[in-house]
Amino acid sequence: MVRVKKIVKELDPYVPGRSIDEIASKYNINPENIIKLGSNENPIGVSRKAVEALKQNLESIHQYPESNLEVLKSKIASYAGVNAPNIIIGGDGADEILDVLGKALIEPGDEFIVPIPSYMYYEFTLKIHGGVPVYAKWDVDENRLDVGSVIDSISDKTKIIFLCTPNNPTGGLIDKNDIRRVLESTDALVVVDEAYFEFSEVDNIDLLDEYDNLLILRTFSKVFGLAGMRIGYAISNHEFIELLHRVKPVFSLTKLSYVAASATLDDKEYINKSIEIGIQSREYLYENMSKFDNIHVYPSKANYLLVDVRKTGMSSGEFAEELLKRGVIIRDCKSFKGLDDYWIRVSVVTLEEDKKFIEILKSMIE
Repeated sequence: MVRVKKIVKELDPYVPGRSIDEIASKYNINPENIIKLGSNENPIGVSRKAVEALKQNLESIHQYPESNLEVLKSKIASYAGVNAPNIIIGGDGADEILDVLGKALIEPGDEFIVPIPSYMYYEFTLKIHGGVPVYAKWDVDENRLDVGSVIDSISDKTKIIFLCTPNNPTGGLIDKNDIRRVLESTDALVVVDEAYFEFSEVDNIDLLDEYDNLLILRTFSKVFGLAGMRIGYAISNHEFIELLHRVKPVFSLTKLSYVAASATLDDKEYINKSIEIGIQSREYLYENMSKFDNIHVYPSKANYLLVDVRKTGMSSGEFAEELLKRGVIIRDCKSFKGLDDYWIRVSVVTLEEDKKFIEILKSMIE
């Protein structure tokens, strides 16, 4: 038997959202009739400029990807309002950046802080590098960070603190003053995950000039509609970014991902439309789901909503299963630490799909 690391044997596998093909096959449903509200994807699809750029570059995939990403960095920097040396780009979405942080910062026994419930891939990635998770608190009832619990969790072993804003899966924002309090309480790296910031219309870029222990994490998987291309980026001071490049794989961003990201950044109309439709769908879903007496929907600044279903008499798994039988995919949140078995997450879709989902939900729980 191969002698695998002990932590790998003990690690709980990460639970992704369900796919359309998986559900179509299991329940014998036409894939075209399935509504996917489980993975926080862009409901309007991909930029047509990106599609055309990909078509024009298909013949080049026999070549190695770009190792010099300066053109794309410059475009990202312009979009973010920073300088190109402040940018690092990762393949495999922002998840690769997490792995790079683990390689650069975590020694066995080092601690990292996650206010739960939050995005669990932080823990999944850093535990493999020997990191020890320390759980602070996200107050779900108030949908806000318990900043005191974060500060109280800091120790000499703390290397990274994760602050997700808007928080996944709750959708709540972290107040900028609370982020400042955390930054000023430690010399550990504070990772502010802004994967969904466009939907909140709030960012924390201005803090980069004040704090050298801040890294802002972002993705091309949401507003930019490139979840299948796996592109992420991070922003920090250029000295730290240069150190991260020393441990980042050179060719992790594929040639076609590079092309798609570059073309999408040029498509301002598409980006603005993605934000607008995402916010409209979120507000429509919140307004209409809030009309049901036996579910509780939390306000959100992301492109998804957290929903408490315990008053339906069903667990989250049972609730999700009933929707799957009707061709609707949502996210069962029981795998999120800090939540019990009665929470689901619903992400935005088109207005037509929103209306269809509300009718299905009405027939199911009333």
